[in-house]
Amino acid sequence: MSAVAPNSAPINLPGWRARTLLLMLLAGFLVLIGRAVYLQGLNNDFLQKKGDARYGRVIELSATRGMITDRNREPLAISTPVESVWASPADVNISQAQVKRLSQLLELDTADIHKRLTDTNREFVYLKRHLPPEQAAKIVELNVPGLFLQREYRRYYPGSEYFAHLIGFTNVDDQGQEALELAFDKQLAGKPGSRRVIKDRLGRIVEDVESVRSPQQGRDLALSIDAKIQYLAYRELKNAVDTHRAKAGGIVVLDVNTGEVLAMANLPSYNPNNRGKLEPRRTRNRTVTDLFEPGSTLKPFTVAAAMESGLYKFDSVVQTGSGQLTIGKATIHDAHPAGALTVAQVIQKSSNVGAAKIALALPAEKLWDMFSQVGFGTQPRSGFPGEVSGKLRAYASWRPIEQATMSYGHGISLSLLQLARAYLVFASDGEIRPVTVVKLDAPADATRVISAETALQVRRMLELVVQPGGTAPRAQITGYRVAGKTGTAHKLDGATYAPNKYVSSFIGFAPASAPRLIVAVMIDEPTDGQYYGGTVAAPAFSNVMSGSLRLLGVKPDAPMNNVVLPPPDAPEVREEV
Repeated sequence: MSAVAPNSAPINLPGWRARTLLLMLLAGFLVLIGRAVYLQGLNNDFLQKKGDARYGRVIELSATRGMITDRNREPLAISTPVESVWASPADVNISQAQVKRLSQLLELDTADIHKRLTDTNREFVYLKRHLPPEQAAKIVELNVPGLFLQREYRRYYPGSEYFAHLIGFTNVDDQGQEALELAFDKQLAGKPGSRRVIKDRLGRIVEDVESVRSPQQGRDLALSIDAKIQYLAYRELKNAVDTHRAKAGGIVVLDVNTGEVLAMANLPSYNPNNRGKLEPRRTRNRTVTDLFEPGSTLKPFTVAAAMESGLYKFDSVVQTGSGQLTIGKATIHDAHPAGALTVAQVIQKSSNVGAAKIALALPAEKLWDMFSQVGFGTQPRSGFPGEVSGKLRAYASWRPIEQATMSYGHGISLSLLQLARAYLVFASDGEIRPVTVVKLDAPADATRVISAETALQVRRMLELVVQPGGTAPRAQITGYRVAGKTGTAHKLDGATYAPNKYVSSFIGFAPASAPRLIVAVMIDEPTDGQYYGGTVAAPAFSNVMSGSLRLLGVKPDAPMNNVVLPPPDAPEVREEV
């Protein structure tokens, strides 16, 4: 018989232990419920931001920069679509082989790419900006999670160095940095937009959630410039600078009827499409930002002030004696002693002594007033950034020698654009108007400076300058009457004038019977042995003016055999101040 095991005694737990366990479970549930309420109700923004950071992103939508055109809608600056490669380091999953291939496509160092892709402290990092579409397509083929393309725009300048100083350029973020790109950046740039997207765990965009903000495209800018005249002006300026081995040069072409700038060329220039290394001296628009002493091109204003005062007329006689005038310790010289000259001949022969005597016969205030009214000492306000005012000292501080030398353009400084604008008073029958680099719907109002009769008389004198016996017969144009003035000024070298450094210039207008265009030419430091304005600058003026008048279809006002050059053995009519 087998033995029977006794019944097992029941286990009796103390009641407090069961209650404690139940309370602990209830407390745990309450903590979980409280945490859920806190995270999903009270602190929902925090979780939303974390979720958005992992699965959502706001992508910027670039605005297309406005186009810059010439007056005839020829494009001078356009924006072309490009792709920029960026990454979200936390989402990048890339093999060593892919890193090597990526470095080849982007032309970047492998270590540099690896450093950027492993910097998890940053949510956004550019690898390379402004890639052409075909190069960007090869990067997409790598299929690297966390690597993205962003559509951007790169500025392209069809006119290259011909328009560089006028248009300027933008930086990698498409922001204007120089010239008109800078001055009108707000208008051209527009405003970028953005859109919110959802991405999967590999970083690929799977859904557009909403359009946060639509981009506002930039507005186009139409300039007063005529592209054909600009190309012509640049070509002739380059020829003059190269021929005379000059340091620099500038040309301005103005429309007499509107004050619009039709061309503005500078040398040395640069290519705004290749901005790897830019020298500051090459990016300056010298016609607007650089000052020079204009020399004899100021003599017509001295004569105009004298004629307005009633002291002198077209044929009034000025005694220049032996071509020397001593004032205090200084002596003013003429290149050609001529004795008695009419006022017209003072301009034709460019007599320093004659101009000085005329100036000294006037109250200093009268001469200063003339210079001031034509814009010397104030900015032209053409719309171009960096315009200079020039130097025109108050007349109360002038000494006699200073009043005399200002009559022929020493002791006063201005820009080429200021000089071109000032000549409007002779081309527009005594009136002057604002100048502009932006195309106008209607000309701005003009202001009268001198009488129409005085303007016409000075215009007659300026026509004599380009005839045999004047300083600039090389400025003549077949089929057109021309009026203008040469300038040959010593350059300042510190506090004194350099004996062998000159600024050669010529400014004039045509047709003289009814002026349509003003062309101002400045050649800085010609070094081939010739430096007179009539030799260095006048031929460039002739070529630019001739081509421009024909491009605009301006009717000739002279017979086709009107050009009369001096005999080969005739002495050159020189000027030097």
